[in-house]
Amino acid sequence: METPHISPRTTHTSRRTLLAFIGAAAVAGPIIATQTATATQTSPRINAGGLDDPAKKEIAMQIVCSAENSSLDWKKQYGYIEDIGDERGYTAGIIGFCSGTGDMLDLVELYTKRKPNNVLAKYLPALREVDGTDSHEGLDPTYTKDWAKAAKDPDFQKAQNDERDRVYFNPAVKQGKTDGIGVLGQFAYYDAIVMHGDGGDSTSFSNIRKRALRSAKTPAQGGDEVKYLNAFLDARVWAMKQEEAHEDTSRVDTAQRVFLKKGNLNLNTPLDWKVYGESFHIG
Repeated sequence: METPHISPRTTHTSRRTLLAFIGAAAVAGPIIATQTATATQTSPRINAGGLDDPAKKEIAMQIVCSAENSSLDWKKQYGYIEDIGDERGYTAGIIGFCSGTGDMLDLVELYTKRKPNNVLAKYLPALREVDGTDSHEGLDPTYTKDWAKAAKDPDFQKAQNDERDRVYFNPAVKQGKTDGIGVLGQFAYYDAIVMHGDGGDSTSFSNIRKRALRSAKTPAQGGDEVKYLNAFLDARVWAMKQEEAHEDTSRVDTAQRVFLKKGNLNLNTPLDWKVYGESFHIG
């Protein structure tokens, strides 16, 4: 396994309940429930507008949460923690920080730097030991309860937000703007880096992008945006299928690809999509 501090979350599972869902779906069939939310409508994009616009960022958080938690209420996920059996140890928080991939360790280190006597600080030695493994040694049996306690602390919530932005959101938006793609494209980058990280392996975000560039140029290179985004999503689907836990590609096929086919490059509301057979709506 690659060193997590160099390439955090190089193979992190996208959806916390996916493994359980696969088994249940074989018996129960597709989920048909629909969740809805509201978001602010904004004007059409003008040359690589930003996913970092507050209204667009809120939409991004909701869409990712639909895949990660089968919910649009991402702010309820600060206290989430579970081992989903994906060989990455505990998965927790708003973006799925993992004890086995380094980003959970980085998060708790940041929280402790800002608030030294927090309830999770005592687990730092154990988190350093289990980094790169799926072990719970030194964490059980109290870590999950203490995580839930910490999640009620606004300082820990802010730390989660800040690490999400530093490691995943900001790099995705920056690269998207450099490539001349708009809000939808920047979201596609963000969702990819959340799942795959940005390490050196073949399924990392950077290598997904390189794979797409074999087929199409970015708008910044004089290419067509829709053609490039289709190439990127094709490369993303390829990367997802390299790992069993990611083999359901509906977060691309029945979400991002739907927006792209409709020409909604700015992620303007209303938005309707499906993930793992479940329907979602932002009005």
